[in-house]
Amino acid sequence: MSPRHLVALAACVLLAACNKINQENYSQLKAGMPKGEVENLLGSPTECSGAIGLTSCTWGDETSFISVQFAGDKVMMFSGQGLK
Repeated sequence: MSPRHLVALAACVLLAACNKINQENYSQLKAGMPKGEVENLLGSPTECSGAIGLTSCTWGDETSFISVQFAGDKVMMFSGQGLK
């Protein structure tokens, strides 16, 4: 195996190990948790939208994601799909 292939393989393994969108992190989410704590746990959201003090943010992609709804700065409810 060439050095280039080894570097690519190592990068893939490291990226998979660093994925914060997983069942372990999902189980740490709690209603009332501040948005800053959620971002420390999951990283920056993939997307957010909202209005009038309510915000919905998603981390991940269409196959594996965590969705969190905030009222103000606090977790109101959350859900996940495809988590390992």
